[in-house]
Amino acid sequence: MNWIKTNSVSDFLLQIYDYLVLYFGLIWLGFLSLCWTLIASMLYPLLPERYAIYLGRYVIMISFRAYLASLSFSQRCNFDLTELDVLRNDIPMIIAPNHPCLLDAVMVISRLPNVACVMKAELMNNIFLGAGARLARYIRNEPIRHMVMQANEDFKTGSHLLLFPEGTRTVRQPINPLKGSIALIAHQAKVPVQTLIIETNSPYLSKGWPLFRKPTMPVSYKIKLGKRFPPPVNTHQFMEELEEYFRDALKPYPKQCLLSGIDYNKPSTTLNSQGTTLP
Repeated sequence: MNWIKTNSVSDFLLQIYDYLVLYFGLIWLGFLSLCWTLIASMLYPLLPERYAIYLGRYVIMISFRAYLASLSFSQRCNFDLTELDVLRNDIPMIIAPNHPCLLDAVMVISRLPNVACVMKAELMNNIFLGAGARLARYIRNEPIRHMVMQANEDFKTGSHLLLFPEGTRTVRQPINPLKGSIALIAHQAKVPVQTLIIETNSPYLSKGWPLFRKPTMPVSYKIKLGKRFPPPVNTHQFMEELEEYFRDALKPYPKQCLLSGIDYNKPSTTLNSQGTTLP
């Protein structure tokens, strides 16, 4: 009986700790973002574009890295992102991950000091993200022609471009229909497309997940380098090959396995990109 009571108290305290980890992390990220918003707003009209891009992207990388480090320090979140490090000094390319959750861009950018990001237009005016994104010369996803031109110019500086081929977080498993803009940019700029496979054991911050809803913890993320496609010649054929590759790499997706009886609420349940349970 005493053992049961001790267990209950431990579980309760762990739940409280998990909430503190989640909310402290969000407050910490919000604080970093707001501080940089104020500074970036003042620097935008003053800095030459070359220096603005370098500083803007570097500070965003460091801020995201600090946020993820604080979560890792809690020992309730784990991020295995080391495979991204080989891309730092690689040739200009499009980096194309699957998109299971809101943390995907944060994880990728935290490892790469010179990466532009294609963002939804409304996020460019967001109080937390907008000023920093404009200073770093991130790229709006519309109008399409302007996005393609901006990306093409950015590659000439030697940078990478982070572009989610789905255009939004995954809602249809194993992957949403892909947007053709990735093929247009890669074709016109004559750059390769490096795919990334993002694996997780949690649906945290997937499409429709409330920002302040606590997931079952610990949560784990791993990013693996996927196939690198050469600059496409035939854009339609490229899109078919890219979508087929992602479907093969992500099938069956973890959410499909959840419907088959695997429970995310069990801390011992860990899924890989193929949807199988890890020990």
